[in-house]
Amino acid sequence: MSLTVLSDEQIRALLENLSYDEVDGFVDTLRNALHEYSTGTQSIEDGVIHQPERTSVHSNTTGATTLFMPSFSAQGHAVKVVTVSSPSSDTTLPAIRPTGSLTLYSPEGPPTGFLHAQTLTAFRTALASSCLLLKRAHVRTITVFGAGLQAYWHIRLALMLRGHSIREVFIINRRFSDCARATFKKIYGIPQEIKQREGWDQAQFSLLTPGYGEFDRLQKDHMRASDVIYCCTPSTEDLFDASILTSHEGRRKGRLIVAVGSYTPKMRELPRELLLQATKAHSSGLHYHKHATEGGVVIVDTLDGALKEAGEIIDAGLAPKQLVELGELVMIQRLAREEEESLASQSSTDESSMSDSFDKLDLSSTGSAMSTVFGSESGKSASGSGSKRSSSRSPGRSPGRRKGSGSGGSFFPPFIRRQSSNKGSASEDKAQAQAQTQQQEPYSHDKHLSRWLTVGTVVYKSVGLGLMDLVVGFELVRLAREKGLGHHIEGFSS
Repeated sequence: MSLTVLSDEQIRALLENLSYDEVDGFVDTLRNALHEYSTGTQSIEDGVIHQPERTSVHSNTTGATTLFMPSFSAQGHAVKVVTVSSPSSDTTLPAIRPTGSLTLYSPEGPPTGFLHAQTLTAFRTALASSCLLLKRAHVRTITVFGAGLQAYWHIRLALMLRGHSIREVFIINRRFSDCARATFKKIYGIPQEIKQREGWDQAQFSLLTPGYGEFDRLQKDHMRASDVIYCCTPSTEDLFDASILTSHEGRRKGRLIVAVGSYTPKMRELPRELLLQATKAHSSGLHYHKHATEGGVVIVDTLDGALKEAGEIIDAGLAPKQLVELGELVMIQRLAREEEESLASQSSTDESSMSDSFDKLDLSSTGSAMSTVFGSESGKSASGSGSKRSSSRSPGRSPGRRKGSGSGGSFFPPFIRRQSSNKGSASEDKAQAQAQTQQQEPYSHDKHLSRWLTVGTVVYKSVGLGLMDLVVGFELVRLAREKGLGHHIEGFSS
């Protein structure tokens, strides 16, 4: 067995030159892992996915906080160690740029990879955001808060995946820093043939700072014109006034809003009012503005992590059922698509088999955020504080998973619910009539979900998962070996 060592420069060289198919392969691999993590389709004992909570240590002397993030999957084990400046540290101390390493181990224990974590961390975070970016119907204008590596890789992946439609990228930073200068230099330094291949050779890039006289007006104009907004700063206060996006004018179009920079309870990038608007309760699940569809939930990478570490989520007082994990949306769309393809190719469908496939999913609790997206049979509000979402969805948080029981409160989309064969009550007759109506438009709920994800207002908050590092790390090692990059030590077993 060999140990592959990759420096930050080698990782950058690999990632900067990825083809569309290679990036799409990274996205698909990460999507599958998030699916397993969020749905809990296997137990810890089965040894598929395990994601413990991360731990940290802080030094008052240096102002540094070091994070330890272990993870485990069928591929093997990983431990990522990253050191950053604490947001509460003495401002007179030197700033510490996020730095660290990722160590990969085979399932049997021997290390198989040792990777610099700086570029890897920014890339894997942006890769998770790209799972939602790829769903968007329109990506022409992007606004990015911040100018560091996170900002760069969110821009870079957007250009790789949606470059043919992107026309403007607005970067908003607190000042024209060395970081901002380096980011522009990297973007403009990308070879012309790559820009043309990815389709953004005519795209325009600009930087806006508060020092500019018309900053407030331009920031508002940029944000309202944008299809995607990325927030990539370790901020301890809101990056913008909520009314820019929550007012009548601000809600004339749907946007994907991604926040990845803050990662402690005392940090936040998004205003409280924006999150409360995004999670506003509605009896039918999805709710609508005149132009923008809203889902009634905020998407997170990890429910447990967001509730404990995301300052915006904590400050807004969001309950677990107002949050939905990214992996859950991936899973639901996949199953809905598979069933749609199955129905399209068959004149009749085995409904019980269809229901059985969904019984494997933890979707039956009205306390789940997905009942907000689809609407629950009980019609209960999604905003109450008395309901806690079951944590059995993730194998990292429970030794097993709860199967859907089909009991009251199930919010399965109507086209996959079992039909009752008993008649004899007005309510059952009404349900029968509704089912017949739904058969005429069998995918109405999936269409609602799709409409929200593609053209609606979607808020995604990420605090980071060690699992992301594991998945991307193993893919990088595989790619490096294929392309002959990195340092490979053969026969390494201890």
